[in-house]
Amino acid sequence: MTILVTGATGTVGRNVVEQLVKRGADVRVLVRDPAKANFPASVARVQGDLLDVDALRGAFAGISTLFLLNAVVPDEFTQGLVALNAAREAGVERVVYLSVIHSDLYVNVPHFAGKFGVERMIEQMGFSATILRPAYFINNDLSIKDVVLNYGVYPMPIGDKGVAMIDARDIGEIAAMELIRRERADTQLALERINLVGPDTLTGPDVAAIWTQVLGRPVTHSGNETGAFEQNLRKAMPSWMAFDMRLMADRFVSDGMMPEPGDVERLTKLLGRPLRSYRDFAAEVSASS
Repeated sequence: MTILVTGATGTVGRNVVEQLVKRGADVRVLVRDPAKANFPASVARVQGDLLDVDALRGAFAGISTLFLLNAVVPDEFTQGLVALNAAREAGVERVVYLSVIHSDLYVNVPHFAGKFGVERMIEQMGFSATILRPAYFINNDLSIKDVVLNYGVYPMPIGDKGVAMIDARDIGEIAAMELIRRERADTQLALERINLVGPDTLTGPDVAAIWTQVLGRPVTHSGNETGAFEQNLRKAMPSWMAFDMRLMADRFVSDGMMPEPGDVERLTKLLGRPLRSYRDFAAEVSASS
């Protein structure tokens, strides 16, 4: 049977498709712009988005399992519910959903609350589902690498309590493994939530120290002023999104983003290898710069 991947051209989605193809799965993707879907010829493409009901109905035809990933947008919750209802209408019963860690705790952060709402609907609608809850994407820091490399400053206000960080490649591989496990199961499997974290839980000064060691020159942490963080983000994104990201950073500072006991060991066993670390990421960025 066929696995449908939404959000396939994004950072995580591309890794999911790559890992599914590597494992011999029959893959279809839903994409807004097929020209950007640079995938192997074996990957079928359907043009549309999560609010295009006609496109969804066409994309879900003959699908056994859904990977649901939707971007941080103002109508993210609506997109998720439309997609789930269209999937149910088409007879799809197996879902892997990319949520976020602490979606049920960071309740004032809009995109966290939206993802938790989708989680609840998946559970209430009775899907056979794995809900993946990733922590901070290490790869997010590609957006600030020039600040680190050129100015010796790590500018992300991630606080002093600790934030779990995971590489998007590990997210993609785990997602693909879960999709195939559910798709190939003889019966519907029970709903399961999995926290996705990296091997380390880091503070702002911890990350600055890693860059210092990797680059061989001082890198400092700029601190945890989330108001300034919001204003900087407004130069690159809409004000509502910058505010959303600022609210998330506020929770990093006040609460941290901590893994639960056993998370790292569970993921290491699942992958059969160590999780990629922030130091691995920094070394790759340094080597390619």
